[in-house]
Amino acid sequence: MTASKAADFSEWYQEVLIKSGFVDYTEVSGCLAFRPAAYGAWEIFSRAVDSEFKKDGIENVYFPMLIPEKFLSKEKEHVEGFAPEVAWVTGAGDTEFSERLAVRPTSETIMYPSYSKWIRSWRDLPMRYNQWNSVVRWEFKHPTPFIRSREFLWNEGHTVFASEEEAYRERDAVLGIYTRMLAEYLALPGIPGRKSEKEKFAGAVASFSVEHVMPDGWAIQGPDFHLDGQNFARAFEIQFLSKEGSKEYAWQNTYAVSTRELGVMVATHGDDKGLILPPKVAYVQIIVIPIYKKENREQVVGYAGRVLSKLKESFRAKIDDREGYSPGSKFSEWELRGVPLRIEIGERESSSESVTIACRDTGKREALQFEELERGCADALSLIQKRLYEKAEKHLKESIHEVHGYEQFKGVLSEKKGMLHAPWCGSTECEDRIKEETGAKITNIPFDQSRLGGVCILCGKKAVKMANFARSY
Repeated sequence: MTASKAADFSEWYQEVLIKSGFVDYTEVSGCLAFRPAAYGAWEIFSRAVDSEFKKDGIENVYFPMLIPEKFLSKEKEHVEGFAPEVAWVTGAGDTEFSERLAVRPTSETIMYPSYSKWIRSWRDLPMRYNQWNSVVRWEFKHPTPFIRSREFLWNEGHTVFASEEEAYRERDAVLGIYTRMLAEYLALPGIPGRKSEKEKFAGAVASFSVEHVMPDGWAIQGPDFHLDGQNFARAFEIQFLSKEGSKEYAWQNTYAVSTRELGVMVATHGDDKGLILPPKVAYVQIIVIPIYKKENREQVVGYAGRVLSKLKESFRAKIDDREGYSPGSKFSEWELRGVPLRIEIGERESSSESVTIACRDTGKREALQFEELERGCADALSLIQKRLYEKAEKHLKESIHEVHGYEQFKGVLSEKKGMLHAPWCGSTECEDRIKEETGAKITNIPFDQSRLGGVCILCGKKAVKMANFARSY
């Protein structure tokens, strides 16, 4: 690593992703190759989310990635929101298609024609479907790995209910799953809240999000949830016969979490030595490094093999017994890759039936006897996971600054960055002017409104909400 996280975060972030072997660039601009550590982390995290979805009654489906243009155009506000980002397929071989096919930027318009056929009566509801896939959004902004990738992986929840009340209740269940899994697996805290009208999803009645603060003080949106009301139901004729015998339009929700979270994870936990991966999603949780000379190689490597065999029963463990590399270079390589726990085995350890463990986040080393190996490693990994979350939570809390005047707002934004928790009158005019003058937008309006009071920081009218403002990715 040559870049410093504190001095040049942007350069450090790009460097750590590539040099650690987490991802690589491809010949398609803005599209990444996920290497095993990155895809492994996504697999573990997405499976955990999927498991919680299924416990809550959400079922998985899959729909085509190509969407006929006539479908994409059915909901006016929705298509306008995505039009600049849509990639089109216009033919195959020498044949030009009679109708363009969009490479899905999101799947509402390919799923809902089927929903309109499948839903006939209140007995068919609720219909709570989800799919795991990739989407393409050809953003013209400078692509940044994970943060603004032109292709990314995510889940798409698309659910249908008989009443507005049922649809609304799903919000807390889904956002609860997202926030728990982010904390438990990726060691990431976030701020849940409602998006402003200006920032809501195209086609939604209301949007909600979990927001993070990056190490450079800029905010970034995490998972989101959208109450779509009856907008898509009316556009796609999703109707049902109610218990009372009347024809009604259904109520719908959509929600997602994407591989952007891997970028937030890397940025939040990494240091100037490289990645630091939370143990729960680390592709390799423990690396065993035998340290030997020619004369004791057989003894040390043989004992290291016993240690690995014992560890592999409970952990994702690997041995690095490559010849031609010094122990120091191996230590540096696995630190760069972010492996949470290193086990060092030399002649002393092999003779005394012990190991020396070193934690990636603190560098702390301690000795363990062979018989306490599993318990000791489990405790160490658990503590690493806990420390990473606590450190990230501390950063988030310290990045939120409550302000009550516009000059104070601008001063804190300039000096400290982070999120500004400020009273707001609720008007789009004030929201637009603040963004135009400072570059800070409303990230969300947090559910916690316990600090509400005073007047709007810009216009001086009575505040109706405390909103979080930040410069944002």
